[in-house]
Amino acid sequence: MHATGQVAHADLPVVPEPWRLNGVLPPDVRVTAAQAVAGEFDARFSALWRRYVYRICDGVMNPLRRRYVLSRPRSLDVEAMARAAAKLLGEHDFVAFCRYREGATSVRHIDAFEVTREGDEIACTVQADAFCHSMVRSLVGALLSVGEGGRDEAWPASLLERTDRAGEVGVAPPHGLTLVAVGYPPDDELAERAIQTRRLRRR
Repeated sequence: MHATGQVAHADLPVVPEPWRLNGVLPPDVRVTAAQAVAGEFDARFSALWRRYVYRICDGVMNPLRRRYVLSRPRSLDVEAMARAAAKLLGEHDFVAFCRYREGATSVRHIDAFEVTREGDEIACTVQADAFCHSMVRSLVGALLSVGEGGRDEAWPASLLERTDRAGEVGVAPPHGLTLVAVGYPPDDELAERAIQTRRLRRR
C-alpha cells in the first residue's frame, strides 16, 4: 500500500521545518507539512474519515506505473462495478470483507464509493469512517469479480448478510492501493472524538 495523504503526530518541543525532517527520512518518505495541533489530537483516533483509491489498468500497462496500479489482462465492466459499489454505501457489518481480529468491531459506514475510468486506468475511490484490516482490498476484489463477469452486481452487497469472512472474495494485491486523504473535526471536538473511537475499538 502507498500513501499521499498520511497523517502522523508526535510530541515535540517545537514544530520542525519539513525539510529538516526530510533530511533524516528514507527517500520514499517525505513530510509535506507540519503544524502545531491541540494536545488532544490523535492522528488515528481523532479521524472522522479516510479516503483510499485503488487503481487498475485493464489495457496496456504503463511500465512506470507498475508499482502503483494493478494490471488485469482483460477489459472490465466499469459501469457494473460502479453500480455494485453504490450498493455498499451506508453503515453495515463488513465482516465478510475483513480479516478477523478478536475483540474488534467490523461495523463501518461507507460515505462514498465510486468507480470511474480515468484514461488508461480505473479508479476505485472509497471513503468511510474507518476500515478493517484488508477491507478495501477485499471490496475491490469483489468488484473485480463483477467487472470480469464472474459475479452479478448484487453479489458484493449480498455478502453483508454474512456473519464470517467470505472466503470466496479475493483480496486485491496491495500495490494498487493508496491512502489519499484523512479528515478531522475542529479542535474543540478532538478530545471527545478520540475517547469515543477508542471505546468503539474495544467492543
